[in-house]
Amino acid sequence: MKNSYEMIYDVVQQIPRGKVATYGQVAFLAGNPRWSRVVGYALHVNPDQSTIPCHRVVNRFGEPSPAFVFGGANRQIELLQSEGVEFVDGKVDLPRYIWDGKTK
Repeated sequence: MKNSYEMIYDVVQQIPRGKVATYGQVAFLAGNPRWSRVVGYALHVNPDQSTIPCHRVVNRFGEPSPAFVFGGANRQIELLQSEGVEFVDGKVDLPRYIWDGKTK
């Protein structure tokens, strides 16, 4: 049986390039809608950024994480912009870029 972090990583790996998911959305899809903070903890110790695109996870307002583990919020913004995600007033335009939860 997979642990909570493995279930979270499985969900995050499905977020397509150019889309984002919220912490709550990832928690729900991983099996427990109360795991939003656990999602944050899991992403902070992401063992493999090349296969677990944690930069695609933002808060419920579309804001990047100020504690983004791979270079801070500015790096997260750069990574998302390189995938075509646009920001309005420092936030992802969620209605436009939110992932529908379906696999790639």
